[in-house]
Amino acid sequence: AVGDGRRVVSGSQDNTVRVWDVATGRCEATLEGHKNSVTSVEAVGDGRRVVSGSQDNTVRVWDVATGRCEATLEGHKNSVTSVEAVGDGRR
Repeated sequence: AVGDGRRVVSGSQDNTVRVWDVATGRCEATLEGHKNSVTSVEAVGDGRRVVSGSQDNTVRVWDVATGRCEATLEGHKNSVTSVEAVGDGRR
């Protein structure tokens, strides 16, 4: 769940991360930028950010409100299969 639990986040083989409204089933945001399947997603802190891992060997940090990728973390030599938010997500 994202933030208040009214939203969930998913990753897909269509290379996107999506934020969903649980009550309506509507997609609130589509986060695009990965170049291969998204294999892992995690809401950070209060849900304003989402972290995703992909088969494109990157981790991305997203601003949910704007849909903008705030950071692309590179260095893995193979697919990123798991991400975990550490702390409150402010750093």
